[in-house]
Amino acid sequence: MEYILAFDAGTGSIRAVLFDLSGNQIGVSQIEWEHLADERFPGSMDFDWKTNWSLVIQCVQNVINDTGIQAKNIKAISATSMREGIVLYDQQGNEIWACANVDARASKEVRKLKEINSGLELDIYNLSGQMFALGALPRLLWIKNHLPEIYEKAAAMTMINDWVLFKLSGQLQVDPSNGCTTGIFDLRKRNWERKAAGICGIKENLFPPVNEAGTVLGAVTERAAALTGLTPGTLIVSGGGDAQMASVGVGAVTEGQTVVSGGSFWQQEVNVTQPILDTGGRIRVNCHAVPNLWQLETIAFFPGLVMRWFRDAFCDLEKAEAAATGRDSYEILEEKAKEVPIGSNGIIPIFSDTMNFVSWRHAAPSFINLSLDPQKTGKKELFKSLQENAALITLGNLKLIEESTGTYPKEVIFAGGASKGKLWSQTLADVLGVPVKVPVVKEAAALGTALFAGIGAGLYKNIEKAVELVVKWEQTYQPNVDNHRKYLELFEKWKRVYKEQLILADRGLTNHMWKAPGLD
Repeated sequence: MEYILAFDAGTGSIRAVLFDLSGNQIGVSQIEWEHLADERFPGSMDFDWKTNWSLVIQCVQNVINDTGIQAKNIKAISATSMREGIVLYDQQGNEIWACANVDARASKEVRKLKEINSGLELDIYNLSGQMFALGALPRLLWIKNHLPEIYEKAAAMTMINDWVLFKLSGQLQVDPSNGCTTGIFDLRKRNWERKAAGICGIKENLFPPVNEAGTVLGAVTERAAALTGLTPGTLIVSGGGDAQMASVGVGAVTEGQTVVSGGSFWQQEVNVTQPILDTGGRIRVNCHAVPNLWQLETIAFFPGLVMRWFRDAFCDLEKAEAAATGRDSYEILEEKAKEVPIGSNGIIPIFSDTMNFVSWRHAAPSFINLSLDPQKTGKKELFKSLQENAALITLGNLKLIEESTGTYPKEVIFAGGASKGKLWSQTLADVLGVPVKVPVVKEAAALGTALFAGIGAGLYKNIEKAVELVVKWEQTYQPNVDNHRKYLELFEKWKRVYKEQLILADRGLTNHMWKAPGLD
């Protein structure tokens, strides 16, 4: 039996997922991790490469031991990760600095870059599809200003998925689908644009080779094999960003398909055959993992993390029941919430806003319009309202994309951990008003990564043939027309309430849940 191993380094956890060649998930090991702030630097979110490499090793060992497979039967390995997170290396290939995806320490640097030229950020956007909000340019400038000894030593930069592959193979490189999120890319050429770094005062020697997903990079080294239990010589193959790989893992490899990935963040991806830039700079444009495709992307901040917070803060009984019965605590919560009416008895959650890439910020986390009647406002109503809220943000984001493309999706593919929820999936269909297809394999990013690893190893002819072979559907949720009408009304109300809550945060009366660096 032959297998493929895929790593998924997300915001909230690291996963090692083992697949057979038919796309069946044979085993998975997942360990939650945290990205801690450096108290010296407000807005920082460090990526602890020493601890996190030990967790990668542990995941590999767990999945091999739990499945009982022989490591020699793993024919190829690749990795996906959160986008935007970067790792810097010295001349000898040692890690010297790293941050996770929503690190926001570089506020002053963003303002300084805007002072250089008021149109600079839009110029960068028109070239790369990225704003300064999550890009690497302000972070690199921050390192230059605050950690000059690190800056002087820096000789290469990769994304976090590339870091995983580097630790296994010793090869430094990036792929277009994640590398483009740095903002130092030419979208159309799918390669580095060093001039963008130079304009911003950043040295231009940090950029390793770019390889499309599915390119063989090398093999597992003797050292990595000794640490992980993998077999030396196992092929290491270029991967990509998590949202793009999730699109591949659910078969979205052609023009016009729409994917909602429901993880720590929720991404909405629409495939296009050429970069289409939003005139207002509100939405993001990325290279797809599939060559000759791009994606218009919108993002909802933290729906998965908010749900985890809610579970851990308020749902001890459900967690205990889950531990006693072997069920998932979210499944138990959904069962309790399924009879909650549309609109959750008037509760309005305030968490992520719809996307506004050029001025990206979110109001203070809160629940608005609570009733003091425990029969109307309780745990199950709050839970249902969070599910509805994520779906409403998705609706708003897809409407933004519709303004650029002129089309609204006829159906949506729903993947990621949130798609395990039957109630959440039906709610999404009702809110969007289109069928929602849920794949059998929920670890879509890992599966897409595995397929490209298989292409590198010659196990599949091309990505189209690969997804045709392995992607299977669990269920399609049809929208309820009456519910959709009610949700459209709720959406308009939610937008008005959110606008007022955002004003409170902008005035400093409450604290933004997140604000892009450089915004006053």
